[in-house]
Amino acid sequence: MLWRVRTNLPDRPGTLAGLARTCGEAGVDIRRIQVFPGSTVGPVTDELVLEASDGLDEAAITALVVGAGGDRVLALPCTEAALDDQPTRYVEAARAVIAQPASFPDVVARLFDAAADVDGGPADVMELRVGDVRVQVRRPAPFTPTERERGLAMAALVSDVLGRERSNGASRRIGAGATVTYAALETAVQARVDEVVVGEARLLPVSLDAPGTREVDLDVDVSWQRRGIGTRLLGDVARLARRIGAEELLVRTRADNQAVMPMVLSAGMRGRIRMAGDELTVRIPLRDVRPLAG
Repeated sequence: MLWRVRTNLPDRPGTLAGLARTCGEAGVDIRRIQVFPGSTVGPVTDELVLEASDGLDEAAITALVVGAGGDRVLALPCTEAALDDQPTRYVEAARAVIAQPASFPDVVARLFDAAADVDGGPADVMELRVGDVRVQVRRPAPFTPTERERGLAMAALVSDVLGRERSNGASRRIGAGATVTYAALETAVQARVDEVVVGEARLLPVSLDAPGTREVDLDVDVSWQRRGIGTRLLGDVARLARRIGAEELLVRTRADNQAVMPMVLSAGMRGRIRMAGDELTVRIPLRDVRPLAG
């Protein structure tokens, strides 16, 4: 069975040799090791992938590493994917976000082995900015300063790519002579072409648990997507929500939805993106949004 182990070890000669000897005596094989340097003094963070017999559980793995001098040990089961070459993973992640910048939340979560859903226990959060959008990934193991620097570099790459996409698409028109009109209803905004609804952003009923938050259900007909309609609907429904007293707009969608981040950025709004399991949520504060005219 494979275990991904994070621990702090004293930064002195022979420490890793002692850990290797302890593991060898216990019949545990060190399959991979990655060192994250800390400050000039003090411990360093080491990540190991250990292969152990099925008879060793989390407590036994933790005790083994503690016995070798490890501190703040976190041991979690993992798969063979944990053995992938790390530089290769970063190159592949960069290629993925260049090809599809909106996949950044999913790519960065997988890159840093962030747990899909850690609401049930303690977690560390890494927050990255892409334009005015804040992307959060969470996991039980603390992020090291090195990982945070890598995350910032990846976010800067996405910002550059999205910036070029927005510049290139600034002059895109719907074409074919079609004209899209937008109509604000009591709790929804519709996009219409020749009186046919091709998109709608609808505010869901107020939740008693969060009265200041209004969740929005946004949908654009597949044949009218990638034409800026979703961006306009999101902006208009945010202003509508602001007018009726909401403090925050909440968007829920699939974790693999590639349109969310560009839509929020293009709408010129600040947001906070979080992934949990198969769901991606975006929270947009409305205090700086100008209310929709009545």
